Amino acid sequence: MLEEREFELINIIRDRIHCNQRKISQHLDLSLGMTNMLIRRLVSKGYIRIRQLNKKKVEYLLTPKGFAEKMRKSLKYTLKTIDSISLIKSKINILISQLYEEGERVFYLVGKSDLVTLVEIVIQEQNFRDCQCRRILDLAEDLKDGVILICMEKVDHKFLNQRAINLIQELAKDKAFIQQSNQ
Repeated sequence: MLEEREFELINIIRDRIHCNQRKISQHLDLSLGMTNMLIRRLVSKGYIRIRQLNKKKVEYLLTPKGFAEKMRKSLKYTLKTIDSISLIKSKINILISQLYEEGERVFYLVGKSDLVTLVEIVIQEQNFRDCQCRRILDLAEDLKDGVILICMEKVDHKFLNQRAINLIQELAKDKAFIQQSNQ
């Protein structure tokens, strides 16, 4: 199995982002010696090979084994991401359902992240009657009713006068969620 830095290095080599060890080490934020050690380790494991182009220049190439390992690890990351999104969606679903049961019918979504889109999807899937969901970028307008769902990490203090819930903080409170995300 590849370690995290080895996987990053394989991605760099496959994408041919950088052609020499110095540039690769800068991209990985590693010392030149550590980069050299990682390359040699990947060569010994059979994931990459080195082709001498001339006296001073070499080319790093992924082997079929390297491609296969990259695909396996990429698939694992993709499946983990899908599981994480499902977990986030479930947590948001519970929160929105509780708010709806408490009488909330207007949800203002603040932020530009994909989390806003996910919240909209959760609300649409609920098929709540008489429920509104609106994206807002600025709270300059007068919001008389509803709850503000904040989908960003940094919160402007002007949000605190209204009924506001920071979804990122809510998700971070859930220890089970954090443990599952880190697996």
